[in-house]
Amino acid sequence: MSELLNFNYPPEPATDRVTLFADVILPLPLPKLYTYRIPFEMNDEVLVGARVIVQFGSKKVLSCIVADIHENAPADYQAKYVLDVLDDKPIVTAPQLKLFKWIADYYMCTLGEVINAALPSALKLSSESRIQLHPHYNPEEDELVLAAQEEKIIFALQNNQALTFSEVGNLLQLKSYHKFIKSLIQKEAIIIFEQVSDRFSPKVVKKVRLSEHFVQEEGMLEELFNQLAPQPKQLDVLLNYLQLVPVHQDIHLNYMGVDKAALTNNPHLSASSINTLIKKGVLEQFDKIVSRFPMDHGTQQLPMALSEHQLQAKDEILGLFKEKDTVLLHGVTGSGKTEVYIDLIKHALDSGGQVLYLLPEIALTAQIVTRLMKVFGDKLGVYHSKFSDNERAEVWQGILSGRFQVVVGVRSSVFLPFHDLSLVIIDEEHEASYKQYEPAPRYNARETGLMMAHLQGAKTLLGSATPSIESYYNCKTGRWGLVSMTKRFGEARLPDIELVDTRREQQRKNMHSHFSAKLLQDIEERLKRHEQVILFQNRRGYAPFISCDECSWIPKCKFCAVSLSYHKFNNELRCHYCGYHERMPHDCPACGATTLRSMGFGTEKVEDELKLLLPDAEVQRMDLDTTKKKNSYQQIISDFESGRTNVLVGTQMVTKGLDFENVSLVGILNADTIINFPDFRAHERAYQLFVQVSGRAGRKGKPGSVIIQTRDPLQPIFNKVRSNDYQTLYEHEIEERMRFGYPPFTRMIRVTVKHADDKIAENAAIVLAKDLTDRLGKQQVLGPEVPYIFKIRNLFLQEIHIKLPRDTTNLKAAKGQIAQAIFNLKLLSDFKGIRVVADVDPV
Repeated sequence: MSELLNFNYPPEPATDRVTLFADVILPLPLPKLYTYRIPFEMNDEVLVGARVIVQFGSKKVLSCIVADIHENAPADYQAKYVLDVLDDKPIVTAPQLKLFKWIADYYMCTLGEVINAALPSALKLSSESRIQLHPHYNPEEDELVLAAQEEKIIFALQNNQALTFSEVGNLLQLKSYHKFIKSLIQKEAIIIFEQVSDRFSPKVVKKVRLSEHFVQEEGMLEELFNQLAPQPKQLDVLLNYLQLVPVHQDIHLNYMGVDKAALTNNPHLSASSINTLIKKGVLEQFDKIVSRFPMDHGTQQLPMALSEHQLQAKDEILGLFKEKDTVLLHGVTGSGKTEVYIDLIKHALDSGGQVLYLLPEIALTAQIVTRLMKVFGDKLGVYHSKFSDNERAEVWQGILSGRFQVVVGVRSSVFLPFHDLSLVIIDEEHEASYKQYEPAPRYNARETGLMMAHLQGAKTLLGSATPSIESYYNCKTGRWGLVSMTKRFGEARLPDIELVDTRREQQRKNMHSHFSAKLLQDIEERLKRHEQVILFQNRRGYAPFISCDECSWIPKCKFCAVSLSYHKFNNELRCHYCGYHERMPHDCPACGATTLRSMGFGTEKVEDELKLLLPDAEVQRMDLDTTKKKNSYQQIISDFESGRTNVLVGTQMVTKGLDFENVSLVGILNADTIINFPDFRAHERAYQLFVQVSGRAGRKGKPGSVIIQTRDPLQPIFNKVRSNDYQTLYEHEIEERMRFGYPPFTRMIRVTVKHADDKIAENAAIVLAKDLTDRLGKQQVLGPEVPYIFKIRNLFLQEIHIKLPRDTTNLKAAKGQIAQAIFNLKLLSDFKGIRVVADVDPV
C-alpha cells in the first residue's frame, strides 16, 4: 500500500454525518497524543485499540494505535486525515491501554515509548522513501531536457512501479545520487512517497493433494493406477500419498492433503516424479497458513498429585485470595512451588480465565515450558525475545483469538493483550532481571504485573525462596497474604554448606589456579559416582581485564570508563557496557613488552582450566556469550539433563529455578565480589544469590553439598546462608533501611545527566539538583555525584538520587515537579544537547 506524502482528501460534501477525530499513540517519544480527522467513509472502521496509518510531519508515514475517538477538533493545529485502517478488530485491548497509560505516568516516559516496547516488531509498519513517475508526466510526449543519469532513472521507473533511494544509488553506481532525484522532482518528472508495508507474515507451508475428480468420481482412482503402471516412480509417490492420506476410508481427508516436504524429503521417492504428477494434474499443490506453534493434543496429561505440604500451601493461597488480591509464596528451594503453580493455573482455567506466568530469565522457560506443555498442551503460549518477530506476533494474535489461555514469558509478557486475566504468577519475584534499564520505558515487570492484575480484577501470586525485602514487608504489614513452605519436596533435604578460606589455602599452596583442593576433590568424587556439578562465577569472559607486567598498562574502552574484558574464544577484548571490541594485542601498546597477563577470571577461564585439571569431565558453559542463538538455552539444559555434560559453569543464569535431579555439588568460586558491592541492597542480593545457587544441589533425595570459596569466611552473611535464616536477614535489613530512609520506606528516583563534555554534565547536574532541592526539599535530594562507572558510550554521567517518603509524599505531584525541573534545564542555552534520564524505582 502506498500514499503520496502530500495526499489530502477532497472537501467533504454537505452531510448530516458526524465529523470524528482520533487521538493516536504514535511510536515516537512525544509528550502528547496527536489528533487526526477520520474520513466519513472510515467512521465505522476506525476503532479504539486498532492500528491506523497516518502522515506525521512532511516525510513520515507511520502506523499508530487509536487511543480515543471523539468530536473535538484540535485547537492548535489543523488535523490531517487518517490515511488507512489496518485492523478490523482492536489489537490492543481496553485493559492494555489503561496499563500503558499507567506505565507512562509511573515510569515518567511517553506513551509512544511504551507502545514501541509493547508491540512486536512484526505488528509495526516499516516505512522507506521511494520514487515513482509523476502521474502527469509522460516520458514519450513531454520533452524535458534530462541528464544521462536522469534518463537512466526514468527508464528504470518505466519498467518498475517504484524504486527506493538505495536502488537508485545502485542503478547509477554513484554515492552522490540525490542531486539527480532532486532535479527530477523540480522538473515534475517524479514524486517521492513512503512505501508502508505490514511486516507480519504468516507461516505458509506447501501442501499437495489428489486432484478432486480422482477422489469424487467412482473408478477414477483405479484408472489412475493403470495409467501410472508403466511409471513405477510416479506410482510409488501415489502409493505413499495414499498411505499418509487414506482417502479410500474417508474422502474428506484429501481436502487437507499432506505437506509436500513429507514426500520430497522421503529418500525412497523421486522429487522429479512428484513435480511431474503436479504438472500432469494428478496432484495439486496449494499453500496453507499454519501456526508456528503446532498444536499437540497427544501430550496432555493430568498434573502431578500434590503432596500434603503442597496441598496445604495451595489451600492457604486460595483462602487468602478471598480476602487479598496478592499473596507471596515463600518456599525454600526444592519445596515444589512449580507444582503448586500448575494446580492453581488449572483452577483458574477451569473458571474460564487467562493466566500469565512470569519468569525472570529466558533460560528458565526451557524447563518450565516442557512441564507445562504436558499439562496444558496447545492452550500454552510462550513469549520472549529469542523468538522471531513473527512468532511473537503469532502469540499476540493467539491471545486475542483465545487460542492461548496460559502464557509463559519474561518481562515483556506484561504487554500482551489479555482481556480476561484471572491469575498472574510472578516466579522468583526478587530477581533484578524483571527491571528494564534501557531504553524507556524503564519498568519493573513485577510492579507492572501487579498493576496489570489490579486493572483486570485478577489475583497475583508471587513466589520465591528468597523474597525481596519490599515484598516481605508488604506481607508483614498486612497488605499482602503470606504462605510459607519450609520443607523440600519428598525425601530431599537442604544441602550442607561448607566455607573454604582461599587466603589460607593459598598460604598452604592448596589452590590450583582458582580451585581449592577441597573443591577439586569433591568434583572428582561426584564425577566418579556419575553425579553432576554446577559451578557459579558471577562474571563472563575469560578475564575481567589484562595488564602489562612491566608498565601496568590496562586496556580501556574507547567509549566507556571501564576496562576491556578478555574473551579467549574470539581472542578479543570486549566492553560489557557498549559492546565495543578489539583484537587482543600481541605486545603492550604503551611500552612494547610482551608480558601481558590476564587478571581475575570469568566463566570462560573457569571452563578452560577445569578441562585441563579434569580432562575426563564433560564441561559446558552457560552465560550471555553461549546463549545468543535462539535455541542455545534449550540445548545446554538438554545436554545437562540427559547427562551428556556433567559440569555446568555459569553466571547468574544457573542460579534461577533450574531443576536437575542429578546435581549433588554446587561450587561458588568467588563469593567476595558479590558481597562487597557499593549498594544498599548488596547483602540482600548476596544472600539471595548464594541461597538460590545452593538450592540447585540435592533436589531429588540425593544428598547435596555446597562449597563457597571466600577470603573472608567470618562475613555475617554466610551464617545466615548456612542456616537458611531469611528471617534474621529481613529483620536486620528492614531496621537499616528504616534508619537511613531506603525502600520500602521511601520511593527512589535516580536522575542521570549525560553529556559528551564532562564539565557541561557536571554543571547541568548542579543546576538541576538545586532546582530539585528548591522544589522537593533538601532532605529528599542527594547529589549530584559521579557514579562508579562515570562514562558510557562516550557520554559522561552525573547522578542525582531522590528519596520520597511513602507516607507523606504526593507521588504524582512530586514526579510533575521533577519533570518540570528537567524541562527547564533543557531550555537553558548552556545545556543544549544535554540528556536527562529519570529511572523510577531503580534496582
